[in-house]
This record gives sequence, C-alpha cells and structure tokens, in this order.
Amino acid sequence: MQVQFPAEYEKRMRAQLGQEYEDYVCCFKDPSLGGMRVNTLKLSADLFAQISPYPLTRIPWIKNGYFYPEGLSPAKHPFYYAGLYYLQEPSAMTPASLLPVSPGDFVLDLCAAPGGKSTELAAKLCGSGILVANDISNSRAKALLKNIELFGVKNAVVLSEAPGKLSERFGGFFDKILVDAPCSGEGMFRKSPTIMKNWEQYGTGYYSSLQKQILPEAIKMLKPGGKLLYSTCTFSPEEDEGMAAYILDHFPEMELLDALPKESMADISYNGILPGKPEWVVKDGAPRDELKRTVRLWPHKIRGEGHFIALFGKKAEDTYGAESPGSAKILDETRFSREAGVLKLSDESREFLKKLSMPLDRGRIIGREGRLYLLPEGLPDLSGLRVLRHGLLLGEEKKGRFEPSQALAMALKRGEYPETYSMHQDDPDLVRYLKCETLEPKEPLADGYVLVCVGDYPLGWAKLSGGRMKNKYLPGWRMQ
Repeated sequence: MQVQFPAEYEKRMRAQLGQEYEDYVCCFKDPSLGGMRVNTLKLSADLFAQISPYPLTRIPWIKNGYFYPEGLSPAKHPFYYAGLYYLQEPSAMTPASLLPVSPGDFVLDLCAAPGGKSTELAAKLCGSGILVANDISNSRAKALLKNIELFGVKNAVVLSEAPGKLSERFGGFFDKILVDAPCSGEGMFRKSPTIMKNWEQYGTGYYSSLQKQILPEAIKMLKPGGKLLYSTCTFSPEEDEGMAAYILDHFPEMELLDALPKESMADISYNGILPGKPEWVVKDGAPRDELKRTVRLWPHKIRGEGHFIALFGKKAEDTYGAESPGSAKILDETRFSREAGVLKLSDESREFLKKLSMPLDRGRIIGREGRLYLLPEGLPDLSGLRVLRHGLLLGEEKKGRFEPSQALAMALKRGEYPETYSMHQDDPDLVRYLKCETLEPKEPLADGYVLVCVGDYPLGWAKLSGGRMKNKYLPGWRMQ
C-alpha cells in the first residue's frame, strides 16, 4: 500500500524520525493487528488460552492480551457475548495496564467511551472500590455502559458530564485517574486512514488546546498521593511530551513518574516500548531529561499502532500548599442521596434476591422509578449529574413482578443462582438464544427464571414455563 500523508505531517515526521522514517512508512504495508484482552473478572488469561476457540499469540507487553489471526470474527462467538474478552487494538491496551490500580481504589476514567480502558480498570479493582467511567458524549457513553455491563462490572458508575462539572463535585476524591485524551490520532493512521482527513481539518493545535482544558480538571479531582495517567494515540510532540511539560510547568503539585516502573520491567520485557523524547519540546535551554520517564509505542517498532503515555503523581499537600491548583478537599458526603426513603421491596423481588448467593449488601440496594440498583460502597452524592448507571442494575419491579436485568446476569458466576442452563460453545441453540428465540431445554428445570450460560459463563436470562424457555436476552444486544 502506497500511503499518502498530508504534506505538513510528512515533513514533521521526517524531522522526528530521521533515518527511521522509511521504516515507519514501510510498516503501512502490514495490516493493522487485531487484539483481544481477557476479562480477568471472569477468568484468568491462562484459562482463557486453554478454552479459546482461536489460535492465539501472547501480546508481549500485556499480561492478559493476545493477538488473533486475521480473517476471524471473534465478536460473533458466544464467548464474546459472555464478556470473556474485549476486542482492542494491542497498543491501546497499554494505558490501562500501566495505571497502578489496586482493589479498593476510587478510580476515574475521564474520557472513557467506548470502554476498552474502563473495563480493564474495573478488572484490576476486582469488585472492590469504585470506578467512575465518564464520557461527555451521551451517545458514546451509552456504548460505554454496554461494555461495562457486558464485562460483569458491579462497582461502576457511568456518567456523561463535562470535566469541569465533575471537578466541582469530586475535588480530591480519586486515588487513580486515567485521561486517554482526545487527540489528533496520528498513531491510528494505519488502522483508520480516514483519520488523516480529520488531521487535515483540525491539526494538532485544536487538540492540544482541548487537552489543556481537560487536564487541569482531572488534576483537581486527584487525591494528594494519587496517580494520573495521561495517554494519547498520536506522535505529535505538542500533544505528548509538550503536554507532560505543560503539566509540570503549571501544576507544582504534580511530578512525573516512570511510566514503566523498574519493578514491572521483568513483566513488560519488550524493547519496542521506548522512552519519550525531551529534545522534541525544547523551548528555552536544555531538554528536560525527566520527560524520558514517558513512553512511546511506534508501529514500526512493535506489533501495534502508536501511543504515548505519561504517569504523574500528586505530591502531599504540605509540599506545595493547600491553596495550590488541584488541592480540593475530599467530599464529606459519601453516600448516594436516597430521596425515596426506606426501600420497600415487592415479595417477588425479595424472593428472587434471596436465591442469589452472590455477596449482596442489602443496605446498598436502592430503588429508582421501579429499578433496583446495588450501589458501590462509598458512593458519593451524584444528584445533579447526568448518570447513566448508579452501580449494578439488579432488575425492575413491574406491578409486583420482578424482572432481573441483563447486567445482573453478566455479573453473576455460575453457581450464584440455583437454576442454570448451560450449553456447549458449539451448541446451535446458543446462537438461537443470542438471537432472542424461544428454546426447549434438553434437561429438566424448575419453572421460573433460568440463568443461561455458555459453559461456565452466564449470557442472560430465560423464563421457563410449560417446558419452554421464554427468551429474556436483552433485545438491544441481540446477535445479528
């Protein structure tokens, strides 16, 4: 393939890469590689490799990531519908893998849609703590919500708000923040050549201005001692090392950390991930050597597209003064506002929830317009914000009846609901189920709701009556 770059872009890249420029151009002859990242909330990467229907090759720098062969359609397999993996470009897996999230953390993914990075952050939380996944675009936030629910995440809140509005509410609240910022997308030119037209329209200055609006709000929301990971999928020094330098220059409470910590090098032993380039953003004096703590991924160096990553830490308040930017106090209110008062469950709801052996703190169940939610522990007041999901949607009460949700099915493990109907991945009834058709079970089951699984992994609900299973799979998720 003979690639035709915008003239201004070609000129800059020749200057940036020097003798490597021809290698960069040559990589466009190779196809963009597909990757799948295993959902470790449901199973280990090693177990998935054993049951995978496809031949896989490990992505060297991602513990739970695999390349899959060209020409396959893993988004059509029942394992995809069971949320066992997320299809993601290999380099794009890197930012969430390098943000050091621990169970119990309060985590924000500020520019989260469509959810590839959010789902990995949620997996690293292991169900403990809170993930706030936000995207300013309401339509994109709906795609984010689907992926959060498909992955079986119980402790996430999905919002659609501007960063400035969030920072008014969440000052100093989060332990970890990921800002995978809107950018000029140069690192994705091979995967999506149409992005070049967007580059010609907006260039890099438009996006660097946008990044300078987003990052100060993120810094306000970070706790002292917390960590913020900034990433782009572009090669532009203005948006990469230049933005890291901007943070250091304007926010004395922030310090640059090693994006690839030394203790992780044994696990990320891949020489295609290279240090940032301080010499590309020199304005006055010598280059800032600390910018070498950032990392760049180049498509002519690795089996993936282009990315930039910088990891920052927020110093303790006494090192920069309580009035410095970003030192907002922790919220006093740490519970969701329960305007409806004491929650009264219908008898059917109560009986259904009793059947679940999944850990369920009844004190964190709330009702809103007939819907029941399990709130994450320590959830702050969300009133006045555009909320797409308050934690895990358990189901809906309709005239005394209870209908369990698709999200609940995905959050369960086999054995956490007594009536289960499991099919082998090659069973043709699986496709019929995913197309929302009625099934006749091949084994005796009690009447009522049945959790339908592929192997050990839930897909959704059916309701058995008279020997037939009425399909309750979410129509909006139907296999086409």
